[in-house]
Amino acid sequence: MDKIDREIVRSLEQDARMSFAELGQRVGLSKTPCWQRVRELERQGLIRGYRAELDAEQLGLRVHAFVYVSIDSARYAEFEAAAERHPAVLQCYTTAGQADYLMHVLVTEIAALDELLRMQVSRMPGVQRIETTVCMKTIKSRAPLSGCLAP
Repeated sequence: MDKIDREIVRSLEQDARMSFAELGQRVGLSKTPCWQRVRELERQGLIRGYRAELDAEQLGLRVHAFVYVSIDSARYAEFEAAAERHPAVLQCYTTAGQADYLMHVLVTEIAALDELLRMQVSRMPGVQRIETTVCMKTIKSRAPLSGCLAP
């Protein structure tokens, strides 16, 4: 990935709806070479898709929680499949530390979180223990990945 590709992904992370002509102007290319570079970045899997960013609060989803999950290691594949399918699980990571997994979940209210944890997460395959931290206020979310790239 060269400097132009990095600038393309930075620009698309800011506004994926811009035209190829506008994107090309930002990165110093004409429309067609810019389009070809974007297609190649997509083909390589670096650009995985385009989507609208929704406002969780306006959708009534106000409670973010981080759930540490310890499981029976023999059931990790089943647990991971269940976590992937669950609509309230935004992200799920394997971890080294106090638990096997860390899940970021999003629900409407504390009662919904209680229901999610007691009736759903705790019953996922292999779950032995859960520990939850509730987010009080979001300071920063969804930072662009391109900000982590070298200039």
